Amino acid sequence: MAVNLTELSLPQLEGLKTQLDQETEFLSSSIGQLKVVQTKYVEAKDSLNVLNKNNEGKELLVPLTSSMYVPGKLHDVDHVLVDVGTGYFVEKNVEDGKEFFKRKIDFLTKQIEKIQPALQEKHAMKQAVVEVMNMKLQQLHSQQASQSGTTKA
Repeated sequence: MAVNLTELSLPQLEGLKTQLDQETEFLSSSIGQLKVVQTKYVEAKDSLNVLNKNNEGKELLVPLTSSMYVPGKLHDVDHVLVDVGTGYFVEKNVEDGKEFFKRKIDFLTKQIEKIQPALQEKHAMKQAVVEVMNMKLQQLHSQQASQSGTTKA
């Protein structure tokens, strides 16, 4: 339903602006979260490049948590365990692992591309509301100035 912004009162415009602010914040936050996850998938995919015959048997640090590592040796360079969500891991060969991460990265890229136009539209709507608010405030000020000028005469 289209609404003519010039027909809305200043309080209604302020409410609409607040709503648009919240929506743009939500969409921006969503894009940010998707980009964080996308970056993690890119890093995971890139880390699979280390798995080759030249590195087999080399020592490395194995993360137990984000801040605790234990020494280990790279034994199997042909297979990896991939976290597919909700605590499930699937054994894949390295190429299948790379393909899995590529699909996830592509999916997230498409989701970001879907949200981006909505965010731009909300920004444009907010800008239009601000312009109408400024116009109405100028009209209000000019009316008050003309009324105060007539009362002094």
